[in-house]
Amino acid sequence: MADRTQEETPYVDALLEYSARETGRFQVPGHKGGLAADPAMVELVGMTGLINDVPSVTEGVDIGPEPTPFQQAQLLAAEAWGARRSWFLINGASQGNHATSMALGHMGEQVVVQRNVHSSVIDGLVLNGLRPTFVAPELDPELGIAHGLTPESLAAALDATPEAIAAMVVSPTYFGACADVAALAEVAHARDLPLIVDEAWGAHLHFHPDLPPAALESGADLVTSSTHKIVGSLTQAAMLHLGHGDRIDPAVVDRCVSLVETTSPSGLLTGSLDAARRQAAIHGEELLGKTLEAIYRTREQIVEIPGLAVLDESMVGRAGIAGWDPMRLSIDVRGTGSTGYRLYKKLFYSHGIDLELYSENVVVGIFGLGEPATTTGERLVAALRAAVGELEAEPREPQEKLAPPPPWGELVMTPREAFLGPQEVVPFEEAAGRVAAEGLAAYPPGIPNVLPGERLTAETLDFIRESIAHGGYVRGGSDRELKTLRVALDR
Repeated sequence: MADRTQEETPYVDALLEYSARETGRFQVPGHKGGLAADPAMVELVGMTGLINDVPSVTEGVDIGPEPTPFQQAQLLAAEAWGARRSWFLINGASQGNHATSMALGHMGEQVVVQRNVHSSVIDGLVLNGLRPTFVAPELDPELGIAHGLTPESLAAALDATPEAIAAMVVSPTYFGACADVAALAEVAHARDLPLIVDEAWGAHLHFHPDLPPAALESGADLVTSSTHKIVGSLTQAAMLHLGHGDRIDPAVVDRCVSLVETTSPSGLLTGSLDAARRQAAIHGEELLGKTLEAIYRTREQIVEIPGLAVLDESMVGRAGIAGWDPMRLSIDVRGTGSTGYRLYKKLFYSHGIDLELYSENVVVGIFGLGEPATTTGERLVAALRAAVGELEAEPREPQEKLAPPPPWGELVMTPREAFLGPQEVVPFEEAAGRVAAEGLAAYPPGIPNVLPGERLTAETLDFIRESIAHGGYVRGGSDRELKTLRVALDR
């Protein structure tokens, strides 16, 4: 490893060398490097992709003299992100959250969790069986979105849960708000507890000085990093980074990563992580600098469109916001008199623009680390200008504003007990007072309204019903039409 530098891609090189040998392939996958692929698959993936779809347990790639090229690639990733150790993930940041949760399951029975964590963290609680104490993020009543967690809120939750073995938080949010991770780490470490950060949206933060500080350099102990989101590995390819403290055992994390990953990882996914790491490490600051300049110009043009505003660094200083990530361009649509739903649909169907996220009041567009952001920004601005004008000309029925979500129900069972225990299906209208056996997250604003183990309230069910009526949707219910809900059997 000593002779390897960030300029190199040892794992990609090993895959290409293997393919160049034109070895007779008498192992999986069955398309045999494209020889047996359907023409539609060739058209979709291309022969280059099929030829390099090399399976795991291949000599000279991920087995053989150590460190293997695969191990070398992970070592380079740890160096690039400033981690003690890094793991490549092929089931997205969700796999990282699952592995993290399983690792924490070795340490105790209670954990403090930010309430608006990703659903994969809740799935991890189902896997590990821990009893969470949920702590609310800061909610923006005007925009209808959640920001970060304050150090004071975390301290209060940890003090109320003296048996907690860790704290799990989120930063950045879907909309770009970054929490004060350094202060959150200080709160956790003062109690000799690790801070786990779901930094799925912040894999790029480490690579430019004008961006908010990354979680690892702020003292986090274990960080989930969704590398594909902005840094640009293939969809589904992510990383898990271990901090330099001694509060988390790397051997336990390694065991848990293996537990929740396939035994047939795709060489294309892991290879894309090796390549994306090189681009970020070698060219990240330059590419991000150009992209940020283009985003700032794009922002200036968007605010000139009547009715639109941009969420930006002026948000910093509000509760739960210590920094702002401009790579997610969050646009406030309230001034148009329309909604984010209608604007998104208009952009998609009439102007060929696909946004990352939309809620009642805010839509979000994502910029990648190395894209030609001046050109793509100009296309977005032109589409926004046209779409807003078209919406103004369309007749529409007056619509009441969606009320803020009600308080969450009482947690009366662990997520694992509720999700895996005895349960029944009841009509949606009859679910109030019962304990949920599945999670429900209404969009907007995308904060989980119900988690497995929480008691369903009439107010929460009304909010979910109203959210759907406003054009939103609900994620998590086994009945997609929400005519029924799964609830725990009464004890």
